[in-house]
Amino acid sequence: MYLMRIGAPGAEKPIVRVDDVTYVDVSDLTPDFNEAFFGSEGIERIRAAVAARIEAGEVTAFAGERIGAPIARPHQILCIGLNYSDHAAETGQAVPEEPILFTKSPNTLIGPNDDVRIPRGSTKPDWEVELGIVIGRRCSYLESAEEAAASIAGFCVVNDVSERAFQMEHNGQWSKGKSAETFNPAGPWLVTPDEIGNVLALDMWLDVSGVRRQTGTTSTMIFDPYFIVQYLSQFLVLEPGDLINTGTPPGVGMGWKPPVWLQPGDVMELGISGLGSQRQNVLAPR
Repeated sequence: MYLMRIGAPGAEKPIVRVDDVTYVDVSDLTPDFNEAFFGSEGIERIRAAVAARIEAGEVTAFAGERIGAPIARPHQILCIGLNYSDHAAETGQAVPEEPILFTKSPNTLIGPNDDVRIPRGSTKPDWEVELGIVIGRRCSYLESAEEAAASIAGFCVVNDVSERAFQMEHNGQWSKGKSAETFNPAGPWLVTPDEIGNVLALDMWLDVSGVRRQTGTTSTMIFDPYFIVQYLSQFLVLEPGDLINTGTPPGVGMGWKPPVWLQPGDVMELGISGLGSQRQNVLAPR
């Protein structure tokens, strides 16, 4: 299934995408795609009802509604750094022996086509197309990749927007360069694993104002999604609805020579095969 949330910010309703023009409203089956939904095996709970409604023709046409993030605000957004071998090479850093973990403020989460705002004092705003993992059940100390796979609700496109001066030049953790408002567009939909063939064979791309900046594939991941979930579960409890950003392929702004940074008026367009695409206008600081 393709889970979506549409409507004004803070008032989104949960739906299941049927195709590019129609959807099934499931707001009578669950108030939201949130911790309670994922933690109660909500995907399987609504699957038969959705199929029955499609069979009965109980579908609604999209009418230009705003698309929100496909999940409600999670407990945590966890991020993996330098997880693509070709991205590590472009930054001049060694391939990590274990996943590099940092966090991103959950209130950075926005819809896939919402505006991204450059923060005050920013000099090096950057982009990162990434594969997002949404956790489907509370888990810790997972013992195998198979257990990890069973703990994943689905995958989505995310843009791990970053401010490199905040991240690299102000000491402390990377989170300072990752947690400005609007810095985590997600969606347009959450795709359940059964809809994806091989999650390690997905093409990724990102354009800035019509110029192709990132071209990659999940096949160059150093640590695959199942290893990441199993690994993280050894150090913290993963909650239903948590989001994990799994790293970016080469072509980020700081990797170009000379570096290229986002500017007010830029437009970011990005996507992952099978998971949809995003489009964000870049705004000046408040």
